[in-house]
Amino acid sequence: MAVSHRGAISFGMVHIPVGLYTATQDNDIHFNQLCKEDGSRVKYKKVCSGCGKEIGSGDIVKGFEYEKGKFVTMTEDDFEKAKSEKDKTIHILHFTDLQDIRPIYYDKTYHAVPEQGGDKAFELLRRAMKEENKVAIAKTVMGTREKLLALIPTDDGILIETLFFAEEVKEAPKELTPPAIQDAELTMAKTLISAMVQPFRPEQYKDEYKSKLWQIIQQKIQGREITTPAENVQVNVIDIMEALKQSLAKVRSDG
Repeated sequence: MAVSHRGAISFGMVHIPVGLYTATQDNDIHFNQLCKEDGSRVKYKKVCSGCGKEIGSGDIVKGFEYEKGKFVTMTEDDFEKAKSEKDKTIHILHFTDLQDIRPIYYDKTYHAVPEQGGDKAFELLRRAMKEENKVAIAKTVMGTREKLLALIPTDDGILIETLFFAEEVKEAPKELTPPAIQDAELTMAKTLISAMVQPFRPEQYKDEYKSKLWQIIQQKIQGREITTPAENVQVNVIDIMEALKQSLAKVRSDG
């Protein structure tokens, strides 16, 4: 697996060299765009708006528009010049409780792997955070952007989550006014939740839609007719208490 980012975790005066490796992968079924008339692939060309010529990636540079129609170009060296050694370091700002980070702030997950000479300091940090039930908030520069990070200790390593900055997170589209809830309704809802509690085991959850989609693709390749089984229609129950009772009865019968 290729390393996505190299740096060093700065923990007080301690520096721990690490490599970051992506922790998730794309398993989606990908499609190509085809011409409806003859089924040929649709291609996209990059064309210069000035001369009209098609250009390759090697002929493209990044530019910032500081006035309408006026640009200043930037090279990779320019971006590197903006980074200090401190920027390249995963600098721990402070420690906090995991529950203090709202899920909406999480962006992408990486495995942090200690590089040569960093094993002991890495394990010391992991174990200390784990035993204190704390996570670290840090900052670094990855690519051309500064990233806010959360370092989360696990039983055998450290996960690094990139976080959105506060100005990147949108507020809810409207403020909700909570309706009145009856005590009996709340008690029944809690009972249903308790009846449905079980450990989270990621391996037991499968992407069923992708499996059915792949099945349809195979049937089409083989020239077979696509059949869709009839589904049971769920009837909405207006009475919340009745819906909770029916749900609880079903959970208990399935168990």
